[in-house]
Amino acid sequence: MKYVDVGGQAIIEGVMMKRQDVYAIAVRKPDHEIILEKKVYKSFTKRNKIFGLPIIRGAVAFVESLVMGMKILTYSAEFFEVDGEVEPSKFEKKFENKFGKKKMDDMLILLSIILATLLSIGLFILLPLGISQLLKPILESTRMINLVDGLIRVLILFGYIYLISLMKDIQRVFQYHGAEHKSIHCLENEEELTIENVKKQSRLHKRCGTNFLFVVVIISVVVLTLFNVDTFFLRLGIRLIMLPFIAGLSYEVIKLLGKNDNVFSDIVSFPGLCLQKITTSEPDDEQIEVAIAALKGALEG
Repeated sequence: MKYVDVGGQAIIEGVMMKRQDVYAIAVRKPDHEIILEKKVYKSFTKRNKIFGLPIIRGAVAFVESLVMGMKILTYSAEFFEVDGEVEPSKFEKKFENKFGKKKMDDMLILLSIILATLLSIGLFILLPLGISQLLKPILESTRMINLVDGLIRVLILFGYIYLISLMKDIQRVFQYHGAEHKSIHCLENEEELTIENVKKQSRLHKRCGTNFLFVVVIISVVVLTLFNVDTFFLRLGIRLIMLPFIAGLSYEVIKLLGKNDNVFSDIVSFPGLCLQKITTSEPDDEQIEVAIAALKGALEG
């Protein structure tokens, strides 16, 4: 299998594909027309040598992917009307008139990222930390408390993904997620990008963001278990301080797994691939067509 430096993201009724500095976004509108838009963004990892160093580049890429991902989701959502849309408040109208729609959209994206980050910290850091702290009297050591904390984090991740997979709109996104993976596999197998060729490919991929999430959780379990502190606030502080390092290290692991096709990489990737059986679904022909359009757009530059 040929390695190709292409990544992607499933969005609302569409797919984003990225190759080097080019993002190609394909969305199927309600009238079934496919809209393709290309954006160019040069990562900070390429603008500054320090940001391009191992581990650091992973933390930077993680933040950039959050920002870009939110912008792309917002873009795709604009093609679909929401029933009973709320009239903008006087504050929103005043802000838009003073700073412009683009500035307001950027502020809303920033607010969404902040809220999503706080929710993630609460769900995957504070909640496991609190539960493991309550279990402190019955656990033998601080390292055992940290281990239980990590196991709770794994259970929360699986539970969260399973619950959101039950939502109808998310199921559609997961189908586009499958189409994204299948089309990239088709390219890697050096086959022509046609619907029939893409359909026969696997919907699971080692470089998937789901794999990244699982690797982040597992590495956090290993790394945080090494810190032998037992007070709640010290444990919380260490978790927050170590987040960039854990994200950066996880990025390096995923990058390594994606470039290597051997028994070791298969074993390490296996749990994340199993999780992808939830976060991806078999797409229909129209969804595959959208993924192909986005991939070709990224390849054309």
